[in-house]
Amino acid sequence: MSKILETLVNQSFLDEFNVLEDPRSTRNRLHQMNEILLATFVGIICGGEGWQDIQDCARAKIEYLRKFLAYKNGAPSDDTYRRFFRHLNPKSLQELLRIWISKIETTVQDQSIAIDGKTSRRTFDDNQSPLHMLTAFASESRLVLGQQKTATKSNEITAIPELLKMLDTAGKIITLDAMGCQYKIADQIIAQKGDYIFSLKGNQGGLLEDVTPYFYDKKEKNSAEYSYFEDFDKGHGRIEIRKCWSTNEIDWLKNKRKDWQTIQSIICIESIRKIKNNESTETRYYISSIKHFTAERFLKAIRSHWSIENSLHWALDMSMGDDYSRIRKGNAPENMLIIKHIILNKLQQVKDKRPRSSIKRLRKMAGWDDTILDEILFQ
Repeated sequence: MSKILETLVNQSFLDEFNVLEDPRSTRNRLHQMNEILLATFVGIICGGEGWQDIQDCARAKIEYLRKFLAYKNGAPSDDTYRRFFRHLNPKSLQELLRIWISKIETTVQDQSIAIDGKTSRRTFDDNQSPLHMLTAFASESRLVLGQQKTATKSNEITAIPELLKMLDTAGKIITLDAMGCQYKIADQIIAQKGDYIFSLKGNQGGLLEDVTPYFYDKKEKNSAEYSYFEDFDKGHGRIEIRKCWSTNEIDWLKNKRKDWQTIQSIICIESIRKIKNNESTETRYYISSIKHFTAERFLKAIRSHWSIENSLHWALDMSMGDDYSRIRKGNAPENMLIIKHIILNKLQQVKDKRPRSSIKRLRKMAGWDDTILDEILFQ
């Protein structure tokens, strides 16, 4: 192993595994914790989805793994991974993610952080519900910044404040769907020196009923009270027109809604989609703590929120098989999803340097070419 690679391994990857506490008994250990973790990362990067895949990959790449660690007893078995991750405390892996994010946060200049939840649908077991993870996602750089497990989607309201505590929100815009549209969450974001844009739906019925008539009455008029912007997309046989109105003339709303004193603007977006001879229209409403954005900037920030669905959730399902994963016992589902988030971050950093490579393609290339695998692991 070259001196340069040895330095990278020692300083930026394997040594950081030491923040984890090995949950196993000290007796009868055939493999060190670092050996299990390194083989797991290599297996998932190279396309593995379950314990058997990780075992097979480690056996096929044992000489590669031995460049970094001894593996005196060969590659771990699938049962070794299964038992280890069932008992490993997920907070340890959360700390590992936090360390790696802190090393790249100077390059993460995203203005927007999208927070949204995803259910790993096949991780249910007996009376255990499927894993539902709330994730904070840097919209422009497409990096996972943190996550918080919830019992179900309905528990996101209690999980969002805990996730926000983990994040550096100063100077950032936090975007949330309607589930997170709560004045206490808004107050917390402002206290952490951030701003917010919340989707507004029926769970805030009174507020929605106040905002909707304002745009219904005024959005078609030429008025100085609002900013207006329109954009247009065409492709794959469809045409989509998005119209956005925003206003910060909302003293009437703040006087009526005393709990929502952080609101500075309200926004309406009308999306018109045309596919062949069919046309559909959807109107959505938002509230924000930002006062001086134009409609164009609000539309851009709101559209950036959708990247968590298109870039993160889609990649987890289509490139990493998350919705089909049957890892379901103990802490293993949560631990595996955190590892997938860490690996997606690493893949995204390499993908940024290789614009023509998708996440799926990079995983294949890592399995075929150890130099690509080195780049992903030890950058």
